Amino acid sequence: MKNLILVIVLCLFSIASGAQQSVRGVDHVGLTVIHLPASEQFFIDHAGFRVVGRDEQYPAVFLSNDSVVITLWAATNSESAVRFDRKNNVGLHHLAFKVDSENALNALYETLSKDEGVIVEFAPELAGNGPNKHMMVYEPSGNRIEFMFRAKP
Repeated sequence: MKNLILVIVLCLFSIASGAQQSVRGVDHVGLTVIHLPASEQFFIDHAGFRVVGRDEQYPAVFLSNDSVVITLWAATNSESAVRFDRKNNVGLHHLAFKVDSENALNALYETLSKDEGVIVEFAPELAGNGPNKHMMVYEPSGNRIEFMFRAKP
């Protein structure tokens, strides 16, 4: 009986792990925004994305940087839309982007800190005990965005 249970468990594990192996990465991330044009411009100006499509009926804009697609969906009613609350809402805590260097992270901070539509949560700092550095901002619609530089070991 113990052998039968072991075989069943191993079969189930094999089936589950096979499904996990078919996932190869993030295809796209969809974010609801209250200021579609301002949020679109944030991703274009500060994160290097370009517009690859639009759906005026929804409305939505599709952006890509050749690594990931971000879909920005306009909230139906921006006045009654529930604002982001990373500590109390279930769902996306933040979206993190890689940057190429510490200098690029610092330059991005200088640019973002001058953008009136962006709230900087914190300037570049060590992530944990380092050596990686990161910073966190809120884009114009309030989504929390992290920019991360991972130092080579």
